[in-house]
Amino acid sequence: MAEKTRYNDEELEEFRQIILEKLAVAKSDYNKLLEELSNSSGNGVEDTSPSLQALEEGSEAQAKTQLLQMAERTHKFIKGLEGALVRIHNKTYGICRETGKLIPKERLRAVPHATLCIEAKQDKHRH
Repeated sequence: MAEKTRYNDEELEEFRQIILEKLAVAKSDYNKLLEELSNSSGNGVEDTSPSLQALEEGSEAQAKTQLLQMAERTHKFIKGLEGALVRIHNKTYGICRETGKLIPKERLRAVPHATLCIEAKQDKHRH
């Protein structure tokens, strides 16, 4: 029996549904992060002592930095999921871009935007 070179339409549809669900959650999370970032300026520390005000401003800046990093990661995740939808449409989804072999379904269910099989990913980290 020849080795399977791509997932069939039914399998691609299963992955598409998984991705659409994850995409909806990620977009909702992203919007909440953006909303939190836009609301995080000015918590009204004007009436506190200067040393406490400096501490609050410092932790506020750190919190804002963390929110920005989370927003960037979420945005990158959304772009990865959107790329996966394009690959599903092109029927190239689930094919490792390094080896050309099919990425196992278990990996794609866990990491639906994966473009590398585990072996290729491990090789990449070794070099």
